[in-house]
Amino acid sequence: MTNCMYKIVLAVCLGTTLLSCTKEDNPVVVQPLSAVTVTNIAADPTSMTSATGQQPVAATGKFTLYSLKDNKQVANTDSATNKWDVGFRGTTIIVNGGAIRSGQGGAYVYTGTFDELTSVPASVTFSQDQSATALAITTGSGKGWYNYNQTTNIVSPIPGKVFVIRTGDGKYAKVEILSYYQNAPVTPDANSIARYYTFRYLYQPDGSQTFR
Repeated sequence: MTNCMYKIVLAVCLGTTLLSCTKEDNPVVVQPLSAVTVTNIAADPTSMTSATGQQPVAATGKFTLYSLKDNKQVANTDSATNKWDVGFRGTTIIVNGGAIRSGQGGAYVYTGTFDELTSVPASVTFSQDQSATALAITTGSGKGWYNYNQTTNIVSPIPGKVFVIRTGDGKYAKVEILSYYQNAPVTPDANSIARYYTFRYLYQPDGSQTFR
């Protein structure tokens, strides 16, 4: 073997060795997704009137908009954008998608536990908000996410109900409502302050339909 050929072979071998070492020394580590718990999201709360002791209608009538991607509230001035994913007003929850929205969002109510929901079920058909009364997440006791006790006037999340959310920009998340009362009391009573959501969610940023 000539000296020139020897140098070429040596260079190729060294390059292959260095490339191999680089790949092994710097493996790609995929971080697992983790759920986030959000507390005391005000859903247009009101206070008792001193004259009658009765709770008046919603103070503003506006939804509190929330971005699951950014984990923060979004201003109502951005309601016509895809910056938000879900909105809260009283017991009503809206999504950013449908005939009356600008985003790509939708929702499906999954029956099961939050942890066992590891991907968007293959058979899911996402509903969207078509009008103020035709919403993706149905309102009313026992129809969507909560039960209302007429005796105690307490709103309680239905166990085993998890929202599969398609976000305003077409990504996916799972959401579970944990409480409807300020500071999420374990056993709400007549003194508990309503219209404050606590929920946990897991957002998939890569656009896939898995929650791992």
